[in-house]
Amino acid sequence: MDIKALVIAQKDYFLEGNTRNLNQRINSLRKLRELLKKNEKKLFEAIYADFGKSEYETYETELSLIYHEINKAIKKIPVWARTKRIKTNLPNLPAKSYIIAEPLGTALIIGAWNYPYQLSLIPLISAIAAGCTAIVKPSELSAHSSRTMAEIINSNFDSRYISVLQGGVQETGELLEQHFDKIFFTGSIPVGKIVYEAAAKHLTPVTLELGGKSPVFVLNDCNIKITAKRIIWGKFLNAGQTCVAPDYLLVDSKIIDKLLAEMERLISELFPNTKDVEENYVRIINEKHFNRLADLIEPEKIYCGGHLNKEKLFISPTIFTNVDFDSKIMADEIFGPLLPVIAFDDLQTAIFKVKSRPKPLALYVFGKNSKNIDLILKEISFGGGAVNDTVMHLSNGALPFGGVGSSGTGNYHEHAGFKAFSHYKSILHKRPMLEPFLKYRPYTTLKLNILKRLLE
Repeated sequence: MDIKALVIAQKDYFLEGNTRNLNQRINSLRKLRELLKKNEKKLFEAIYADFGKSEYETYETELSLIYHEINKAIKKIPVWARTKRIKTNLPNLPAKSYIIAEPLGTALIIGAWNYPYQLSLIPLISAIAAGCTAIVKPSELSAHSSRTMAEIINSNFDSRYISVLQGGVQETGELLEQHFDKIFFTGSIPVGKIVYEAAAKHLTPVTLELGGKSPVFVLNDCNIKITAKRIIWGKFLNAGQTCVAPDYLLVDSKIIDKLLAEMERLISELFPNTKDVEENYVRIINEKHFNRLADLIEPEKIYCGGHLNKEKLFISPTIFTNVDFDSKIMADEIFGPLLPVIAFDDLQTAIFKVKSRPKPLALYVFGKNSKNIDLILKEISFGGGAVNDTVMHLSNGALPFGGVGSSGTGNYHEHAGFKAFSHYKSILHKRPMLEPFLKYRPYTTLKLNILKRLLE
C-alpha cells in the first residue's frame, strides 16, 4: 500500500467535509458496532490464536468496553459537539462568547498488542465521534487479531475515511514520516519517545498512553481477604500483560505474612494446574517476552509459583519476597505474571521511595484510614488509580484515562476521548454598536483612572 497516497486521500476526504455531519458520525459508529457484533466469533478465534485468551476474558476486557464506548458516543455526540456559551466580561459588552468544537483532521492511531481490540478501537471510536478520518496501525505482535480487524474494517469502510494498516517497524516508520493532524500512540516508553520525536517535526499534537511501574500500597488496616483477591485478579489478568496492572506491592510489615499466605491460597484456588496452559489463563505473547520475563526470576526470592513452560509460552502466577528497590525485577515495568512484594515499616519512607521514581501510570491503595489514603494520593503523582481495588478505574469511561510524565501525556475515554481528537475555537461575537471611547487615543489621566476602576 502507498502510505503517502493513503494519508493524502484521507486529508482530502476530511477537507471535503465528509466527516463533519453529526448524523454521519453516529451512523458510522452504529455500523462499526454492527460489524463487531456480526464478527464476534472471528474476533474470539483470532485473539485465542494470539494469546489463548478465552471468550469470557476477551469479552470482559475488550469487547464489552468497546461496545460501551460506542454506545456512549452515539448518545453523547450531539452534547459533546454542541457550541458552548461562555460568560462575556464587562469590557466586551454587548457581545456573546462561545467555544466551537471542531475535528483536528486526519489521525494516526498506533495500537498495542496486549489488548489488541480495545487499545486500537476505543481511540478510533473517539476519532470518529470527533469527526476525524483515521488510519489505525495495530501491533504486528498480535498478528491474528490485527489481521481480523483489518478484514472487518477495510472491507466495510471507505479507506479515505477509516483504514487499518498492517505491518511492522518499517510501516510504522513510514507512517510517522507523514504529516498527521493527530497521533495517538499506546505502547512502551522507548517507542513513545520515537513517536513524540516524529510528531514534533510537524508540530503534531499527540496522546501517549505508555506505562511504568504501578505500585500498590497495602496498609495495616485493610481487609486482607478482599485485598488479596483484588490484587491477584488485577495482577494476573491477561497474564500480567496489562499497562495498569499492579507492578509491585508495598505492604506494611505488620500484615505482610497474612497477606502473602492469603495470596498464595488464592493462586492455588484460581490457577490450580499452574504447570499447564489453562483455558482461563493467557499465554505470554511471544518467545522474546517470555525470555525477558524468565530472566527476571531469581529462584531464591520465589515465595510461590515460578513454573515455566517455554513451549507453551506459559509462566505461572509468581510472587517474590526479600525484594528491595535495587532488585533486578524493580528496574523496569514487568508486564507479566511476576509480583514482587516489599515490606515497609514507615509509610512516609515508602511514599518517598515511590516519589523518587518515574511517575507511574496507575497507583492503588488498600486500607481504611482516610488520612493515610489521602496522604498517598496527594503526595505521589500518577496517571489514575483506585482505592481498595485494582485496574477497575479503567472500566469507568467517565474517568479520563491517561498517564503523566514518563507514563504518558493526554487522556481519553468517552468525553475525554472526543476532546483528544478535537480543537476548541474560542469566539467573541460582538455587536456593531456602543463602542467604548476608552479604547482609543488620545490617552488621558482621566481615561486611565476610569480604566483602573473597570478592569481591576
